[in-house]
Amino acid sequence: MGKVTFYEEKKFQGRCYNCSSDCADLHTHFSRCNSIRVESGVWVIYERSNYKGFQYILSPGEYADNQQWMAFNDSVQSCRAIKNVYGSAWKLRLYERPDFGGKMVECSDDCPSAYDTYKLREAYSCVVSDGAWVLYDLPNYRGHQFLLERGEYRQHSTWGASSPGVGSFRRITEF
Repeated sequence: MGKVTFYEEKKFQGRCYNCSSDCADLHTHFSRCNSIRVESGVWVIYERSNYKGFQYILSPGEYADNQQWMAFNDSVQSCRAIKNVYGSAWKLRLYERPDFGGKMVECSDDCPSAYDTYKLREAYSCVVSDGAWVLYDLPNYRGHQFLLERGEYRQHSTWGASSPGVGSFRRITEF
């Protein structure tokens, strides 16, 4: 499934916690998180318990401080391994209206600017038929991150977004 280690301090210092499965409540293991080492698997970590709040997608590697995973603070309170990162097929359909209405764009590759590529500023709903994806609210893979795995998302709030803005997106793969 994978392995990730959370550290309270920067540069892998302080109290740490090793995790190899989904965990809905990490706060009993550490009070803050300022560095992470992902040994295997692709993980989504959440700012709040029960898989809520800001999301951060982490591939195998070392993240010596929370700015390296674009964190807004030092709070990490739940995590889970991302499935569907292996294979060669990815397919995402974005819709400009809720319930799969309006203009639709179909994607099978990374997109650094949804507006430049598709003239799309907002996505109110989407369907992921293959693979796992991360949407960003800003171009060039910046801003808030939202994990989209196989399934239908009738409203942008179902993938955790408070607004329908989409700036960029990319496939989640294990490197």
